[in-house]
Amino acid sequence: MSTRRTSPSSEGILWVFWLLHLPQLCSTCVAFSLVANMDTLRGAIGNWSMSFWCVCFAMTFIIALVECCRHPSSFPFLWYNISVTYACYAALICLSASIIYSITYVQFVPYGPYRDRAITATAFSCIASVLYVIEVAGIWDCYELKEIFFYVHTRRSLLKVLETFVAGVIFAFLSNTSLYLHQLALEWCVAVYSICFIPAAVVLLLDLAEWKYMLPGPFSIFQLVLSLLSVLFYISALVLWPLYQFSEELGGQPQRPSDGDCRDKLTYNMCAWDQRLAVAVLTAANLLVYVADLGYWARQVSVGTEDQPRDSQEVYSPNSDIL
Repeated sequence: MSTRRTSPSSEGILWVFWLLHLPQLCSTCVAFSLVANMDTLRGAIGNWSMSFWCVCFAMTFIIALVECCRHPSSFPFLWYNISVTYACYAALICLSASIIYSITYVQFVPYGPYRDRAITATAFSCIASVLYVIEVAGIWDCYELKEIFFYVHTRRSLLKVLETFVAGVIFAFLSNTSLYLHQLALEWCVAVYSICFIPAAVVLLLDLAEWKYMLPGPFSIFQLVLSLLSVLFYISALVLWPLYQFSEELGGQPQRPSDGDCRDKLTYNMCAWDQRLAVAVLTAANLLVYVADLGYWARQVSVGTEDQPRDSQEVYSPNSDIL
């Protein structure tokens, strides 16, 4: 017996989206504009944060336009999976920009109008991250998830979002190639981040579009092997990166220098030692996420099930009644 799926009216959802999208656009735009007007005092961290806020503004604007123009019955599940996934990433992006910008830049700006602008930009970035979290929670609450299966509602999806996001932040710090090009072991660490990021991103896209059913073998076995390899690779990176970056015997620098870009004052570039430490911390954090992912898929293989809608094992088909 088929279950009739229900959803809120398109007009109601549209108003909810606009009530969130408009302040999201305003918050990211204000944060971007305030930092852009700082001219030469903007620094590399300011440029990096601006790029994040600009991407969030542009993507939110595009999603808002699509919501206004598309018909409610047009690719409903794929679209909302994509929009919720973007909101998750946007929340993490704005939160990371707020933390990194305030810790590495705002506290060193001299007191005055520029410091006030930097603090205000950080505040609006925090507001934007909260608004994106509200959007994710709002979409989950608006739709009856017991009847409609959303990929991003599952634990495995949140783990993939975290894995790819943390890897993206690591890549941002690794834009300074002088951190690793002088040692083969450090180059291997960079290769690990790339090797693990690409399959995680591909799996995320496959599951978003529900293409996992096209794979030749069981999806849970594939994920278990992939997670196990990623854990092993990240363990090697967690050992080698700190060893070659902070061990004096291997050419590393155990303590933070007090000259160059690492002085306790405003500088254009982020301290290279701080970047090394950030990559080490993020490597450990992503290893924990991959271990959680490995534990999840080991349990799925042992039980022989995967995440399904809580009240229905029914897989969505295009011909089913959704309204």
